[in-house]
Amino acid sequence: MTANRQSYDGVAFREMMRQAHLWLEKNAAAVNTLNVFPVPDGDTGSNMSMTMRSGMEAADACTGTSAGEMAAALAHGSLLGARGNAGVILSQILRGIANALSGKQYLDAPGLAEALELASATAYKAMAHPVEGTILSVIRCTAADARGVENNSDDIPALLEHALDAARAALADTPNQLQVLKDAGVVDAGGQGLVVLLEGALAHAQGRTLETPYTSLGSIDSAWLDSMATAHGEGSEEAWGYCTQFVIKGQALDKAAIDSQLWELGKSVLAVGDEEMVHVHVHMLDPGVALSLGTKFGSLHSIKIDNMQEQSEALHRAVTATAAPQQTTTPVVAVAQGEGIASVLLSLGTAAIVPGGQSMNPSTQEIATQVNRIPGDAVALLPNNPNVVAACEQVDKLTTKRIVVVPSKTVPQGIAALLAINEQRDFDANVQAMQDSLDKVASIEITTATRGVDLEGHHINEGDSLGLLDRKITATGSNPETVIGQVLDKLAPPSGCLITMYYGQGVSAATADELAEALRGRPEQPEVEVAWGGQPHYPYLLSVEA
Repeated sequence: MTANRQSYDGVAFREMMRQAHLWLEKNAAAVNTLNVFPVPDGDTGSNMSMTMRSGMEAADACTGTSAGEMAAALAHGSLLGARGNAGVILSQILRGIANALSGKQYLDAPGLAEALELASATAYKAMAHPVEGTILSVIRCTAADARGVENNSDDIPALLEHALDAARAALADTPNQLQVLKDAGVVDAGGQGLVVLLEGALAHAQGRTLETPYTSLGSIDSAWLDSMATAHGEGSEEAWGYCTQFVIKGQALDKAAIDSQLWELGKSVLAVGDEEMVHVHVHMLDPGVALSLGTKFGSLHSIKIDNMQEQSEALHRAVTATAAPQQTTTPVVAVAQGEGIASVLLSLGTAAIVPGGQSMNPSTQEIATQVNRIPGDAVALLPNNPNVVAACEQVDKLTTKRIVVVPSKTVPQGIAALLAINEQRDFDANVQAMQDSLDKVASIEITTATRGVDLEGHHINEGDSLGLLDRKITATGSNPETVIGQVLDKLAPPSGCLITMYYGQGVSAATADELAEALRGRPEQPEVEVAWGGQPHYPYLLSVEA
């Protein structure tokens, strides 16, 4: 038996999950746009899709035919490929389903209700601090509804239909549970991803196919979503291509047309400006095509093309060219993005670097691979990004080593943690010192707004420079230099403090030195150090220490 309305064997279960995954892949870019903060790291849809892709690869390799065996393969594969917070939670949802189906030949409606209930419990248990108004709330409400109808139905499509209705209602309620969602005008991206998966599963169960991806999601501004609907999803395994930037000058420039046509050619598109000048940013394999398009609208200026494949390879060279990891009391694996940042971390004693960060969250397996290659029975992990913490917390399932996550949410915090290590202390004492150090440094991150929104008391325009202080939006303005000053004014650091500034892609050494000199003239008379970070998306990262 493969599938009927009452029960599915392993092969039928796998095909239902394949349809769910394909539907998520089609809508990953739209889910990405539901990022709360208007910064270039909205990749929830991509993270969930890549997590599912890893799970489906394992399911395809599974030789078992029972529902339990197939669910176990899917769950294990998703754990290996889990990326970002939403991807990690999704892997735990699949793990709960697998636990419920363990030893079972078939999946039936009561079994599906039990599986969803255990999926919810497993996901909540995996989170140290579960937050309502997220994918967790959506799976919990979905499971509760499925439990409520299981006794009245032995029909899998009917149960899935009820579950999907409950998931949609729970998703719509997420802004009422999290004020930050309501302020941003969005529903939870992870919850939306789960709804999309359920839609795909239901369509398969009903013998339908879903062809047309979403053009609007949640309550976010429809014009923004419409402009993003044709976006290519991030996280592709194709070559990195070129980061292409230029300015178009002309008369009556149609920014919307430029934006939409660029999305047909590449990804990570940003087109901001007015009728006379539009700044363009796009990632694509052939930058010449983007330049040709630009000339159709006006004259091109300030052309800048970076080979991202070369940059990626340079980062890997910086990591692999280091000497073999040495024995230390406290081996550390850190996540980093940018060749300069990686070099700094390595110089401070990091045993291994996992490339990743904003818009490129590493998988649990990628982190575990580095953990397993270094000496020592215990390893400390530095995520250096809030969206990487959850993946780090799952690494202990993939290694026999003892794992302690020091939850650094920024690169400056990670550097402060490394500086706290003393080889005269044992592992536990050093880990405690690393954790204590996280609150002793203030982190300033400067980036560019990817959309307009009113959030946390700030009116933000697309293309504005944003200043984040310890991950909270603190200032906005027309240029990074002004915004840095505003954030420092808000922070009010003590006289004689130390500011370390890491400049990223698109910033010249001369520009960084000029900014540093201006900062030295502030009333606090800070000591300012400048270092090349090479990080994308964030032209400046600053640490401030008393």
